[in-house]
Amino acid sequence: MVERAPAEKRAESAHLHLKVDNGPDSRGVRTPFLKRLVEVADRTGTSIPLLYDPPYHSNYPPIERGWGSLEQPGNGAKLVDPEAMVEGAHSMTWTGIHPVVTLSGAVSQTGVSLSKKAMRELEASLERNPFLPKWDILIWPA
Repeated sequence: MVERAPAEKRAESAHLHLKVDNGPDSRGVRTPFLKRLVEVADRTGTSIPLLYDPPYHSNYPPIERGWGSLEQPGNGAKLVDPEAMVEGAHSMTWTGIHPVVTLSGAVSQTGVSLSKKAMRELEASLERNPFLPKWDILIWPA
């Protein structure tokens, strides 16, 4: 069980709020995504509220509009060269802000879920809204 700060201390702590789509790689059930966010919370000492879009949500997510700006500089050309892809991503802006972009050589696995035992251990850091347990999760740092 994670030892949490008293309620008055929690109110003072900074939050990193994340609005998350409900895709298979980021959903709130047995995903490595949750494990990585718990690790970030532990490393930074910052709590992380996750608010998921409900299934089949009709709003166009802001990140998708951002990807559109990546497609424009290439004018539809395939981005097969990693350096060109990174340079194109550097040129993106969203409300006047450029992203921080680095090239990672790591390959992400898809369709991976945590074991039930690993998820039980992870759940100690998660505070789920009892009415929306899959879509409203607060991650507390250790």
